[in-house]
Amino acid sequence: MKLWLRSSFFATLGPGTVLVGGPFGILSASDQRFDLGPARWVGVPVLVLGAGALLWCIWEFAHRGRGTLAPVDEPRFIVRAGLYRYVRNPMYLSVFTALVGEIILFECPWLIVWAGAVGTAFAVFVVTYEEPHLTHRFGSSYEQYRRSVPRWIPRRPGPE
Repeated sequence: MKLWLRSSFFATLGPGTVLVGGPFGILSASDQRFDLGPARWVGVPVLVLGAGALLWCIWEFAHRGRGTLAPVDEPRFIVRAGLYRYVRNPMYLSVFTALVGEIILFECPWLIVWAGAVGTAFAVFVVTYEEPHLTHRFGSSYEQYRRSVPRWIPRRPGPE
């Protein structure tokens, strides 16, 4: 199957579930809302920023890494370009940013709970599976990347 089809499939399955399926179910099941008034529209650019960054990361995985975001079809090379120059986990941060946009836009307190659960799952997955797996797979190359690029808080990259 073509790489872009696999990427689309796994993006729909993973981030699509987190950003569309989960929130749709929550919003359908709860009528609780907080009122931000017109400020709720701030959620739109936050959501777009997160979704755009996510798409950029998916493209980088396919273009540079020659793989997808799914552990079963992972990149063959470490991706260090684009947002991966600033932070090791921009895809997770992008999804979380989009979730924050949804919280603001849809004014639903249960989406805060959802975002907390998603963020916790991301952190646990990265520390217990992803980092040990990448260390085993790529060895010193990944270790050097880990030392030079932070896990969660983006920072300006050093000279190359």
